[in-house]
Amino acid sequence: MTVRVLLVDDQALFREALAMLLGVHADIEVVGEAGDGAQALDRTADLRPDVVLMDLRMPVLDGIAATRRLRAEHPAVRVIALTTFDDDADVFAALRAGAVGYLLKDVSSARLAEAVLAAARGETVLQPSVAAKVVARIAAMPGEEQHQPLVAPLSERELEVVRLLAEGHSNREIAAVLFLAEGTVKNHVTNVLGKLGARDRTQAALRARTLGLL
Repeated sequence: MTVRVLLVDDQALFREALAMLLGVHADIEVVGEAGDGAQALDRTADLRPDVVLMDLRMPVLDGIAATRRLRAEHPAVRVIALTTFDDDADVFAALRAGAVGYLLKDVSSARLAEAVLAAARGETVLQPSVAAKVVARIAAMPGEEQHQPLVAPLSERELEVVRLLAEGHSNREIAAVLFLAEGTVKNHVTNVLGKLGARDRTQAALRARTLGLL
């Protein structure tokens, strides 16, 4: 399946560069561009992309407001914030608005393409620094649920995987660090989610920290 992508950024040159970088991937198709959040809403209605790469600080309608409206009006569309800033206010505002990912503009082209494909599969994609912020914020919340010890403990390899996962690394990056096949890492991640009773990677990292595994 080809993933249809809409690029939203107020800098035309950056949009053009993104389109070129993503265009080399056979499983990604850039179907359109928008220069602000209002245009993004119009383009999404017309083009029906699978994933929107959304800048946050734009004129007319900023990325946070546009993401919130996109999630309400087009719930099947997956929004990844792609921005220069990783301050707490922007990170948590974007995630609360419904973004499924948060990446910085210095991300590599390979990592960006992988994030687009992961988002289309329903996964959460976070810059490592952002993943650390999210896990730390949730872990510090008062009244956080205390989980019982695992019935099936994580293996040493699964512990390595969950530690790298908590740092925000993708399956491909974890495979490179551990010298494993990417498919093997995917299997380990599936096992980790099942043993921790987590629905996604961020929740797995949180529960691992709660259990003292990180």
